[in-house]
Amino acid sequence: MAGTRWGLIAALWFAGLTAAGQFAKTAVIIDLLRPVWPGAGVWLGLVVSVVGFVGILFGTTAGIAVARIGPRRMLLAALVVGAALSLAESLMPPLAVMIVLRALEGMSHLAIVVAAPVLIAASARPEDQPAAMTLWSTFFAVAFAITAFVGRPLVAASGPAALFLCHAALMAGAALLLSVLLAKSERVPRDAIAGAGLIEAHRRIYASPRIAAPALGFVFYTLMFVAFLTLLPDLIAPEWRLLTATVMPLVSIVVSLGLGVALTRARGAVLTVQVGLGATALVIALLVASAGQGVMALVAVMAISGALGLVQGGSFAAISELNDAGPARAEAAGAIAQLGNVGTTLGTPVLLRMTDLWGLPAVLWFGLPLCLGGIATHGWLARRRARQPSG
Repeated sequence: MAGTRWGLIAALWFAGLTAAGQFAKTAVIIDLLRPVWPGAGVWLGLVVSVVGFVGILFGTTAGIAVARIGPRRMLLAALVVGAALSLAESLMPPLAVMIVLRALEGMSHLAIVVAAPVLIAASARPEDQPAAMTLWSTFFAVAFAITAFVGRPLVAASGPAALFLCHAALMAGAALLLSVLLAKSERVPRDAIAGAGLIEAHRRIYASPRIAAPALGFVFYTLMFVAFLTLLPDLIAPEWRLLTATVMPLVSIVVSLGLGVALTRARGAVLTVQVGLGATALVIALLVASAGQGVMALVAVMAISGALGLVQGGSFAAISELNDAGPARAEAAGAIAQLGNVGTTLGTPVLLRMTDLWGLPAVLWFGLPLCLGGIATHGWLARRRARQPSG
């Protein structure tokens, strides 16, 4: 490779923003969607969550599909389909139809978040892969922040259809841009990805200490991050709540792109994840010690977000660090999508119930085992890799 293609990497990151927008465009305006389907009740929640359920069911399957079909073709098809689905959703069809469209959108989302990191890793020199993959890891938080700042005012002024139309246009634009920038990828050899079927392929992926490692560490992060982002602002003093809710995602991004990239380059992605989890455990203890009051609580909440930023970036950087071949990277990205959706789906309701019962100390009982579990899991997988370095 002559050099890192930062323009292409930026375009792929933009595609990631549109994929995250498939979640954000409903999650951020869920209260504004109630008048569209009055009386929908709990079914309205499916408009948001069905995309994540698809990820739980088919995340690893998407990785296998990308490995077999090729990341370029899969990505471009997913962007075009995503644009068409968002356009159809802008018609605000009956709720049952919307849920079906959102389920189909979940497949588009999966294909993008599996194919794009494979192409990013292939577009960066080895020394630039930590920075490129860490940049990719920010796509979700950035998309939610943009949608909150731009999307809600747009919906308030012009209705939900305007946001869906805007999203469709952005996805179509990403597809057009990448169709120009992406050279036709080499065909993946069939024997490099052949398996004995879907179940056997899943078994092989999760049995591999290289392919599965990024996802098996990432799930501990996703169990915590969305839950903390959602619930911690309400567990500290009222005067800090608006500030923490606004700034927490930004702190995570800044730490990930700054300290996270430097640490990954110097010591590797896996150690960066372990350091981030260890730091998270310490600052959770600091938060609980503060009783949610004063500047110490504010500092602790921000530090939790920053420490988890190390885990976020390191987990995605581990995809290319631990896996040299494109098919293995696609499968690793698919596993991250699958277990990541498990974490984001389960973490918030579990922590909410715990804090209802025990208040702020529940954050420690929730987070500490997850931090220690993630550190131990990566240590165990590293020992397995040491015994079979070519696995």
